[in-house]
Amino acid sequence: MKKISFVIPCFNEELNLENAYKTLLRVTKQIPKYSYEFVFVDNGSSDNSRDIISKIVRKDRRVTGIFLSRNFGAEASAQAGYDQATGEAIIGFAADLQDPPDLIKEFIKRWEKGYQVVVGVYKKIDDYFITIFFRKLFYKIFKLISNIEIPVNASGYGLMDKKVQQAIKSLPEKYRFFRGLRAWVGFDTAYVLYDRPKRKKGKSSYNILDYFKHAERGVFGFSYLLLDLMAYFGFILVILSFLFIILYILISIIYGNPIKGAVTILVSIVFFGGIQLLAISIIGKYIQVIVEETKARPTYIIDKIIGNKNK
Repeated sequence: MKKISFVIPCFNEELNLENAYKTLLRVTKQIPKYSYEFVFVDNGSSDNSRDIISKIVRKDRRVTGIFLSRNFGAEASAQAGYDQATGEAIIGFAADLQDPPDLIKEFIKRWEKGYQVVVGVYKKIDDYFITIFFRKLFYKIFKLISNIEIPVNASGYGLMDKKVQQAIKSLPEKYRFFRGLRAWVGFDTAYVLYDRPKRKKGKSSYNILDYFKHAERGVFGFSYLLLDLMAYFGFILVILSFLFIILYILISIIYGNPIKGAVTILVSIVFFGGIQLLAISIIGKYIQVIVEETKARPTYIIDKIIGNKNK
């Protein structure tokens, strides 16, 4: 029997872990032609998540518990699970149960038809208006500035063939944006639309700042357009400045220097100073990415792995 792996990253999800496990059991019993493994990744939780995962491991030999040494972020915890998964296909599943579990059957059907990547795409999200707005805005901007295709509202919920997982794992970069990497490696991809409700239990550890940091990974990891724009803008400003100097000289000769006032000078200084600061900041961000890559630190550190006697 082919094996399908479920990777369940979690951080302070003590209220949802048991339900997430039981939900996956219910769904997988409806598809008995595969064997399954369940990989729970605890991302340095401060609640009872570790104890609950340990209890689940003790009662089901198909379950693996991976405990990271601290919170390395959502991207890293998911990657830790993908790296340990042994199935022919891998499905990422959020422990908060916001993603509809019955969609798993559709993911597997698409995989059986030959698709190597199946991506869940939000059709409707029950979330704050500001969060929805910025999420859509990010994907539209990302589509314009990058050289890869990611649908608006693409989620991390989906299925990857083992071949895709190995391709992503082989990429050496540390500054990782999973949705971008999943699209970059290519392979035949199917998209499944779904509605995403609010979580019923617990509180999300993600805030608006985390979303911006996540977007930053995508922009600076997959596009150099910002650097190009700064170069083009700088060239245009040089041309305009040169034309202004010529115009100023002509006006001075004809009218006797009528342009006066400190306000004009002050506005010019503030404007060009702002442009320079913005350009330096963008360059600094790219340098930050370079520094992170050259350090070559691991994406995550595993404290302990328990369970799954089949490994």
